[in-house]
Amino acid sequence: QVQLVESGGGSVQPGESLKLSCAASVTLFSIETVGWYRQAPGKEREMVAIAKRYGSRIYADSVQGRFTLSRDNVQNTIDLQMNSLKFEDTAVYFCYAEVSRTTYWGQGTQVTVSS
Repeated sequence: QVQLVESGGGSVQPGESLKLSCAASVTLFSIETVGWYRQAPGKEREMVAIAKRYGSRIYADSVQGRFTLSRDNVQNTIDLQMNSLKFEDTAVYFCYAEVSRTTYWGQGTQVTVSS
């Protein structure tokens, strides 16, 4: 079992920044893939950014160049730095982990971008 606890959501204005953090209950060395997904009202959950255990990161086109995913295998945290936020980034953000084809989700944290 892997427990994921997110923090850092909130309300910001367009162009501002926000950092989300996710603490895992196990060492990240044991987790193949970690990352963040989001779900906006009335839409399906979508991938924002994921990171494999030893390096490669994949970003959604909509956040490429604005968001940065950090994976700390020592602190067991998965952070998402979000810069230049847009209205369309408003969603509930979920931390994600995959171990041996089993997926785990955090409870979600709300990010609202409004003027």
